[in-house]
Amino acid sequence: MEAQEALHRYWGYEEFRPLQQRVIASLMASRDVCVIMPTGGGKSLCYQLPAALQAHKTAVVISPLVALMQDQVAQLGQVGIPAAMLNSSQSGSEQVAVRRGLQAGKYRLLYISPERLAREDTFGWLQGIPISLFAIDEAHCISEWGHEFRPEYRQLGALRARFPEPPIAAFTASATRRVRHDILAQLHLRDPEKVIASFHRANLRYVARQCTAVRQKALLYASLRHLLQAASSGSVIVYAPTIARVEETAAELTGAGIAALPYHGKMEAAARRTHQERWMEEEVRVLVGTLAFGLGINKANVRAVIHLALPKSIEQYYQEAGRAGRDGAPADCLLLWQKRDAGLLAHFAQETEDPDERERVWQRFHEIRNFVTAPACRHRQICTHFGERWTLASCGACDVCGYEPEYWTAAAKPSAHVVIPPAVPPPPRPDLLEALKAWRRQTAHAAGLPAYMVLHDATLEALCHCPPRSLGELRQITGFGEVKVARYGEAVLGVLGVSRSASE
Repeated sequence: MEAQEALHRYWGYEEFRPLQQRVIASLMASRDVCVIMPTGGGKSLCYQLPAALQAHKTAVVISPLVALMQDQVAQLGQVGIPAAMLNSSQSGSEQVAVRRGLQAGKYRLLYISPERLAREDTFGWLQGIPISLFAIDEAHCISEWGHEFRPEYRQLGALRARFPEPPIAAFTASATRRVRHDILAQLHLRDPEKVIASFHRANLRYVARQCTAVRQKALLYASLRHLLQAASSGSVIVYAPTIARVEETAAELTGAGIAALPYHGKMEAAARRTHQERWMEEEVRVLVGTLAFGLGINKANVRAVIHLALPKSIEQYYQEAGRAGRDGAPADCLLLWQKRDAGLLAHFAQETEDPDERERVWQRFHEIRNFVTAPACRHRQICTHFGERWTLASCGACDVCGYEPEYWTAAAKPSAHVVIPPAVPPPPRPDLLEALKAWRRQTAHAAGLPAYMVLHDATLEALCHCPPRSLGELRQITGFGEVKVARYGEAVLGVLGVSRSASE
């Protein structure tokens, strides 16, 4: 099977995204790769597709979060690619079953944490399994100069010596030149293909505003009311700096008539998952979270990401703000910070004990402070921070270059009512979209899956724009690979009003 055929068969896509084919071709030729792609750029498919094409071999994917592993394994199962994971949430018998499955050649992908992989016993039994490739997600964690350094990632440097044959692929959405060089050196990549996408997300509109606590709340409420009223679909992420602020903000918003859910690491796992699913399904369109929310979230129509405090670094901000507008439509990235935020970050830097780490924390602090205070294009600052050459005179999509949300003007005039057309046109049959979402909810609940793993919103909207009349036509809808046509095709056509005899 060729890569193009696999893309349609498993994922239901007709075309690759930019740069994906280059990464896939390198891995299929057993060449190491270092991939820098923005959030939503399609990094996971770059290693999942080569893994799916190589029978009797297993790709080992190193991932830092259990929740992310669970989602990826479940999504692969939905498209017919056998995958498994090994992590601390599993019982001993579950882990033994996974190892037996690996030894029998049952799985094309294995997801595992870096600390579990680096154990001597894991290295030992993995050497008895044919491995197609190693994929390291969030690879910036290996660098002390990265914004999320994890010491356990440093142990991945032993992979090359232990497994000299399989290619190693490093993936991240945010890495400066210094971090990229560190990734190459720490992982001992051999003549790697370096695939670096542009850091310029032209559809994102960056606004950074220093304000008082009262003004911050007014702008937050004005932003959310507009964004929720301007379109019948689309979601918002609000990032707060502490668990207390998350709980407080979600409660205050809900009390003011803006339904919002909290999400943070101290919540029970089941509650976090429920809140995430309700937000994904747009039962509640606003989620207030800490940094615990967002990694691996596959939601294309996030219309805004709003920060209520200064992030610790430009890399962190770029990664979190980048969860907006993955569908390519305009989206707002609003950074509403208070003067005390800078003081807290400076205090944190000063209190860092290790001298080398203190230097790195100070550098990140100065970079993010300059980003929000300098009278320079926000898009330009981000691109040049990551080493990308900037040639535009003006981006036209940040507050420095003249953009300001119209609804902020309205916030200063309580009687004003601003109506802005939705960024994405609604489907021609909203009743049909609701029927499809209801079917998806029931199907997902019966299977114990999040709704988005059954079919994505974009696929449901495509069904409404051009309703198929047969299984053959259904195969032409983006997101319907062979497995999903076989699993859901008849049911979807039934919702669309197509009889069984007509669909054949």
